[in-house]
Amino acid sequence: MADGGANFASGAGNPRDGMSGLERLIDIGLALSAERNHDRLTERILLEAIDITKADGGTLYLRTEEDTLKFVIVRTGTLKIAMGGTTGVPINFPPLKMYNPETKQPNHNNISTYAALTGKTINIPDAYEAEGFDFSGTKKFDAGTGYRSKSFLTIPLKNYSDAVIGVLQLINANDGNGNVIPFSAEVQRLVEALASQAAVAIDNQQLIEAQKALMDSLIKVMAHAIDAKSPYTGGHCQRVPELTRMLAEKAVASEEGQFKDFALSEADWYELHVAAWLHDIGKVTTPEFVVDKATKLQTIYDRIHEVRMRFEVLRRDAEIKMLKAIAKGKSARVERKKFKERCKELDEQWKFIADANIGGEFMSKEKQDKVKEIGAQKWYRYYDRSLGLAWAESKLFADTPPPAEGFESLLADLPEHGRAEYHLGEILNMCIARGTLNDDERKKINDHIVLTIDMLKELPFPKHMKRVPEYAGGHHEKMDGTGYPNKLRGEQMSLPARIMAIADIFEALTAADRPYKKAKTLSESVKILYFMKKDKHVDADLFELFLSSGAYKDYAEQFLRPEQVDTVNIEQYLDSKKPPAPPPQPQPQKQAAE
Repeated sequence: MADGGANFASGAGNPRDGMSGLERLIDIGLALSAERNHDRLTERILLEAIDITKADGGTLYLRTEEDTLKFVIVRTGTLKIAMGGTTGVPINFPPLKMYNPETKQPNHNNISTYAALTGKTINIPDAYEAEGFDFSGTKKFDAGTGYRSKSFLTIPLKNYSDAVIGVLQLINANDGNGNVIPFSAEVQRLVEALASQAAVAIDNQQLIEAQKALMDSLIKVMAHAIDAKSPYTGGHCQRVPELTRMLAEKAVASEEGQFKDFALSEADWYELHVAAWLHDIGKVTTPEFVVDKATKLQTIYDRIHEVRMRFEVLRRDAEIKMLKAIAKGKSARVERKKFKERCKELDEQWKFIADANIGGEFMSKEKQDKVKEIGAQKWYRYYDRSLGLAWAESKLFADTPPPAEGFESLLADLPEHGRAEYHLGEILNMCIARGTLNDDERKKINDHIVLTIDMLKELPFPKHMKRVPEYAGGHHEKMDGTGYPNKLRGEQMSLPARIMAIADIFEALTAADRPYKKAKTLSESVKILYFMKKDKHVDADLFELFLSSGAYKDYAEQFLRPEQVDTVNIEQYLDSKKPPAPPPQPQPQKQAAE
C-alpha cells in the first residue's frame, strides 16, 4: 500500500465499448462540469480514472491550506474497500504532510507529496522495486491483508493557474485477464488529460463554494451590524432565519392543503436563507435612538429629566411664594398648608406624567386630556434657550426665535419641535396612544422595509436568487392587503414571504430583549398570533401548521427563556375547535417594525 495509507479504490467497471479515448474524455468532461455536489464530483473523478485504466483501485487527495494532502476518496476492488465520497464511511487516515514540520524541508520520500510538490507525474511499474520513495507502509499493509501493491500511477491535479490542488493516485493496472501490469504511456497520457479536466472542475467548484462562503459571511456581518446597532434588538436578524427555516421545513414535509406540492430545491433553500438574513438590511439607515426609543420623550437622551426640573421649579416657586407671603405678615399656618397642598398636587402630577412617559398598550382619551391640563401650567424662564446649540439645531429657531425670557408651559409643542426631523413636541409625544413612537418615528421605522427592497434590488443576484428582494421585502405585508409597503393581498404573496412574515412577528412577540415591553410567554404570544390570523394579517394555513407541526415549541425550546416557556393548548386555536376568549385589552401594537 503506497504512501503509508489506504490509497485504493473500488473499480467502476470496464471502459465503455466502442468509444475512443477522446470521445471518452469529452463525455467525462461534460459530466464533471455539470456536477455540483462535491462528494459526487470527487468520487466520479476517481471512478472514471479507474474505469479508463482498468485499475484495481486508487485514492484522490486534495491539498489543504496547511500544505497537507487530505484523503478524500479511497477505493479498492479486490479488497472491497470504499471510503469517503457518497459512501458515508469516514476516512480516518491522517493527512500527508508535504513539509517536515520541524525542518520545513519538502517531503520527497512520499510519492504523493512528491507529485504535489514537483507537479510531475510518477509512473512506477513495481513499488517493491522502486527507489527513492518510502513504500514501507504499503508493504506493511500488504503483509496484513495478503494484497500485492505493484503498479502505481500518481498524477498531480493542476488548476488553471498551474497550481497543484490535489493528487490522483491509481494502483494495479489490469490486462483484462486478472494480471497486474504497469500503466502504459498511452494510459498515462489519457489519465493526465482526465486529471487536467478534473482539476478544473474541482477548482471551479471550490471557487463557487468560496464565493458562497464569502457571500454568507458578508450577509451575516451585515445582520450582526444591524443587531449590534441596538442592544435591544440584538439577535433578531439571527433568530428570524432560524424560525423561517423551521417553518419552511414543516411546510415542505406537509402533504396537506396548499403545502402538498410545496418543495424547495437546494438553490431555493439558499435563496430563502439569504432573504431571511437580509430581511432587515434597511435598518442600517434607521437611527438607533428611534429603534431603541423606550419612552415617549426619549431622543438621544430621555427628555423626561427636563420636565422633572420644571416640576422642581414649580415646587420652588410655590415655596418662595409661601415665604414671601409669611414675610408680608400673612398667616404662616395657612400659607404652609397651601404649600403642602401644592406640593402634594405637584407630586401626583409628576408621578402621572412620569408614568405616562413609559408608554404602554393603550392610553385613553381621558389620560391624554389630563396630560394637556397638567402641561398648561406656567413656569418662568430667565435664560435664552436658543444659545449654546449646534449649528443644525439652531436653524430650528431661524423663523421664530424665542424671547430672551418669559413664561412657558410645563409641557408644550413649540414651533421648533415641529421643524425637527422627528417631531419633538412634548404634548404630542406624551399623548401617543400606543407604544412610544410618534407618527414621524413610526414612518421612519416602517421605511426600513422600503429601503430593504431598494437595497436588495441594487444587488446583482444571479437568476436562481432573483426572488430574494420579494421574500425579504414582504414580511410586513398582510393577507388582507393592509400591510406595507405595497399593500399586497395574500394571493399576491409567495409562500416563502408569508412564512417569513410569521417568523418575524413571532420572534418580535417572544423577544426578551426589548426596552418597550416585557417578555411575553409562549402562550401569550401564540394567542396574539391567533388573533392576527383571525384578523387576516397572517396566513391561516401557515398559522395552523406552525402549531400542529410543533414548530412553535421547537423554537421556544431553543430560543426562549425558561420562564417564558409555558403550556399551550393548541387545540383551541385550530379551526375545528372552539376559539379562545378575546384578550381583555386591545391587542398590543409592535413598537418597531421588525
